[in-house]
Amino acid sequence: MTYLSVGDMAQAFRMRHHNAELQTHLARLTEEMTSGARSDLGAAVSGDFRVLAGLDRSLETLKAYKTATDEATLLGQTVQTSLETAQTLATDLAPGLLTAATSGSSTLVDIAAGDAKQKLATVVSALNTQVADRYLLSGTATDRKPISGADDILAALTVATAGQVTAAGIRSAVTAWFDAPPGGGGYLDAVYGGAATPLAPLRIGSGDEAAIDLTAADPAIRDLLKGLATGALVADGILPGDAAGRAALLKASGETLVASGSGMATLRARVGTVEAHVADAAARNSAEAAAIEITRNGLVAADPYDTASALEAVQTQIETLYALTARLSRLSLRDYL
Repeated sequence: MTYLSVGDMAQAFRMRHHNAELQTHLARLTEEMTSGARSDLGAAVSGDFRVLAGLDRSLETLKAYKTATDEATLLGQTVQTSLETAQTLATDLAPGLLTAATSGSSTLVDIAAGDAKQKLATVVSALNTQVADRYLLSGTATDRKPISGADDILAALTVATAGQVTAAGIRSAVTAWFDAPPGGGGYLDAVYGGAATPLAPLRIGSGDEAAIDLTAADPAIRDLLKGLATGALVADGILPGDAAGRAALLKASGETLVASGSGMATLRARVGTVEAHVADAAARNSAEAAAIEITRNGLVAADPYDTASALEAVQTQIETLYALTARLSRLSLRDYL
């Protein structure tokens, strides 16, 4: 009978080779157990990566849409807050102006007019709100303030009402200045610093867009500013010595603010509609992303039970190899003899 023997060096090499293979399997199984995904994606998809690539592309697209919906949500909330501040201030101010106008007290007229001037500055500041270094009510000119300032409005109105000696004349001049079209030398030319073109719609889904196209040039915003500015002119001393005329201007200011409430409510409803649309799109995108993640995991996920069983088997093989190595290392001719 012929016996084939293996030399000591060859035997040692074979042991090291087996040990390296087992350690490689152990590292792979450990990674799959901790990550939950198979390390060999080629084997997971049987060499056809088209489905996996399509799923990954869809997930990346949905991530981009999530960024867009987050941005649209922030823009909508900020614009809504600005409009709410402006409308609330105007609503709170109007009764005081009307009361002061009918009281016959010059002191109350001065106090109410001063309050109108202060609230004009606050409203202008609210409408000039920035997010991420962009002005939201300037249309496409996001680097410019939509309204240059409350002082600029009053300075321009002082020039526009120069020569008017009656409350009716001043009121007509103020109305004409705020309602003047572009090129007419009014509000749109003197203090509105934004663009005539509104912001472009944001793509928030496949074939879905959200447009926050509101600017500070909107007639409803101009009507609100008109009411505040009329009262602020009284605080700046227009019609000196004419108590009845100053009271009439305060009354006109209060009436204009009351009337502007409907227009401001409409603007806020428009923005609220966009906010709801964005929220719905975000929910749809999130649900679609979750479904795609489940499908992708079904392709590449490592089965926890199978991985744990294979890991246990490899551990047993390594222990057996170590035991054999220790047993073989004790074999020698001296011990045999």
